[in-house]
Amino acid sequence: MSAKADVIQQVKKSQQPAGLLRAEYPFLIGLTTVAIFLALGKTQLEKITVDVFPLVGVFVWLFVVILWSAVRVVRHADCLAIKLGEPYGTLILTLSAISIEVVMISTAMLHGENNPALGRDAIFAVIMIALNGLVGLSLILGGLRYREQHYNIQGVNAYLNVIMALAVLGLVLPNFTTSTSGPTFSTEQEIFFLTVSLLLYGTFLLIQTLRHRGYFLDVKETATKHSPHHLIPVRSTRFHGVMLLLYLIVVIFLAEKFAVPLDNSIEHFHMPQAFGGAMIAALVLSPEGLGGISASLHNHLQRSINILFGSVLATIGLTIPAVLMIGLLTKRPVALGLQGGNLPLLLLTLAVSVVTFTSRKTNVLQGCVHLLLFAVFVLLIFVP
Repeated sequence: MSAKADVIQQVKKSQQPAGLLRAEYPFLIGLTTVAIFLALGKTQLEKITVDVFPLVGVFVWLFVVILWSAVRVVRHADCLAIKLGEPYGTLILTLSAISIEVVMISTAMLHGENNPALGRDAIFAVIMIALNGLVGLSLILGGLRYREQHYNIQGVNAYLNVIMALAVLGLVLPNFTTSTSGPTFSTEQEIFFLTVSLLLYGTFLLIQTLRHRGYFLDVKETATKHSPHHLIPVRSTRFHGVMLLLYLIVVIFLAEKFAVPLDNSIEHFHMPQAFGGAMIAALVLSPEGLGGISASLHNHLQRSINILFGSVLATIGLTIPAVLMIGLLTKRPVALGLQGGNLPLLLLTLAVSVVTFTSRKTNVLQGCVHLLLFAVFVLLIFVP
């Protein structure tokens, strides 16, 4: 029987109630976990995670369920990509994952202690993990498997232009303004940057989805055997959209609960606070990271770039405005300017990204350079 016939048979079986239950049982596990932690409450969860063994158990349990749910988010986003075509599928995945980030940072800012640098640190961690860790890993794995991989240079240039402009204006410029003391914007500057960031990101979306959609598609068709979608059973657009939203809700809720054992682990094992932000950022990026690496392994580097660069652009273009808006509404100061070694690391990351994607193909060496910068980011967390 051909692969296409196998997929058709899988779809017919999965459309039955029993097949649907088997296909989406990770959601039942996630929903059960949500119910358990809702019943426990934050106070009881704090008490349980005081001792080492329960702490490690809860940490691993939540991490596995969140990661599993993130895998399902990627799966349903892939199905939507088949139904809607590119770049809409990767855009859906990007905006879905970025919604997790916005909710988590907003929740921490509104309910946690008044930490002016909270949003900045989380945004910087997302940028470093995506542009260095995940891009580097994707380039290395793709290079080892296919030697060289090709992409559409016009689409990458569009990403890098907007990312560089907003990253420098949002995370570097506040260090050099004189209207306020410290790495902050004045109220007028915050309103201006918030507005232009949203306008520029909206303009980019119009370019990506309508006017120059071809910039973000593969430069040439790859063989069907390398397609990341060729064995995925696809149902209706409504079904995959609803399931993607439900899995996202599970991830958002459990990621918030994950902060409790994570904070207790940092305190118990005497780890730096920045490590907690990096762990949260890694969980936030897990749907996009899995999608980007999978696409690269199937020789679809353009889709990988769309996902990973899209996540960085959405982080800068949407999360920074969200952080500024919360600061304006709650009268809380927001520190955006990077300090210490993080500032040159950001600028070096942007420069290396430009050099990496100046030609129409990539190889293993470029991935190694990005992973080196990611290693420096990790080093500065523990040895600032």
